[in-house]
Amino acid sequence: MPYIVRDKNGRITGLSEESQGAESEQLDLSHPEVEAFLEAAKDQLSSSDTETIRVIEDLVDLLIQKKVIVLTDLPLAARRKLSERQRMRSELNVLGNLMVDEEDIL
Repeated sequence: MPYIVRDKNGRITGLSEESQGAESEQLDLSHPEVEAFLEAAKDQLSSSDTETIRVIEDLVDLLIQKKVIVLTDLPLAARRKLSERQRMRSELNVLGNLMVDEEDIL
């Protein structure tokens, strides 16, 4: 069972395998508070992953533009993934340009 770290408002802010002092408490992983904390942490990580992926894509594009690397230097699987994401972003941008709010209608 993990040890729970709480803030001054009683919200879980972390889990630990070891006691963090006299105020530490243990809760089962199936406890609703622990499950909610872990779900929120997964959501944050997923959001961070998405942002990081975009940064890496932009970095690869910049390195190619500056001729530091050549697209063919990358493994075939990486080239395919990058190309597919560029295609999807392009399609989403086109769709975004087609969408108009009522406020935008003249």
